[in-house]
Amino acid sequence: MQPPGCIVQLKNTVMNAGFKKYCCVAVLQVLVFAGNAQSLKRPPITGIAFVQLQVSNAGKAEAFYYALLGYKLLPAAGPGNHHNHSFFVRISQRQQILLVDGLPPNQDERLMGIAFQTTDAETLRLYLQSKRVAVPLALTRREGMLSFTIHDPDQHTITFVQYSNNPNTGATDNQPAAISRRILHTGITIANTQAANQFYGDVLGFAEIWRGGANDTTTSWINMRVPEGTDYIEYMLVNGPVGRQQLGSLHHIALMVPDMQQAVDVLSRRSQKTGYPLAAPRIGRNNKWQLNLFDPDGTRIELMEPFTMR
Repeated sequence: MQPPGCIVQLKNTVMNAGFKKYCCVAVLQVLVFAGNAQSLKRPPITGIAFVQLQVSNAGKAEAFYYALLGYKLLPAAGPGNHHNHSFFVRISQRQQILLVDGLPPNQDERLMGIAFQTTDAETLRLYLQSKRVAVPLALTRREGMLSFTIHDPDQHTITFVQYSNNPNTGATDNQPAAISRRILHTGITIANTQAANQFYGDVLGFAEIWRGGANDTTTSWINMRVPEGTDYIEYMLVNGPVGRQQLGSLHHIALMVPDMQQAVDVLSRRSQKTGYPLAAPRIGRNNKWQLNLFDPDGTRIELMEPFTMR
């Protein structure tokens, strides 16, 4: 039996009112989210926190990083440590190199990722989400550190970390033999400069500070400094596939040394004990003293003075 017409009309009116109320709430929520997204400001990105490399032999890596460069290797429990044999090289109170054992013989890539330090990881995650960057649903919490990981346009793994306590633990005062106390920059291959600039420049706020190449008419490298610090990444511009040896040179870590001659003197004495062949330093295209070293797997560790030649 059908209900009286007046009841049907009243029921439809109530349902329509409820639907309209639901729609208004939904629209209001969308508008609030959009407003919040537009008002989100990028929190500071202050520098390079760590660079993660994979190595094929932990013993050979230790001979290079400890016997030659002077760093103690300590067991690692940081982000991305999914292997049994991982350890870190503490460069300074805020920077380290993470080394992961187990590089397959047929794998050319040794760079596993780069991490930048931020003052507010959650706000940065939401900010990147508002810029349509694919981000994880939540932060990773591990041993006094908040972090999340994304990928740049060239599919490099990029991690942002926020220390929830004082990161200046395990200071390097007990490493007097360390050849450097600063990661100045790290190099990454870039195939599409425009896409990289949109990501690192427009979205993250990195700023170009220098570019150069093998000659005055060629651009092969572009330096992009973090927005709230002095560390930087170096675009290593590529066109097409890159071989294993070249990839090890392009994906590099630059350690700052205040005095190149002093560093060479130290390394010369150590190379006599380790048998490591030491090349002569040179003045780079940026007019700074540089010295290229290569770890046992062919990853370039570059020593560089901070200032141009006078």
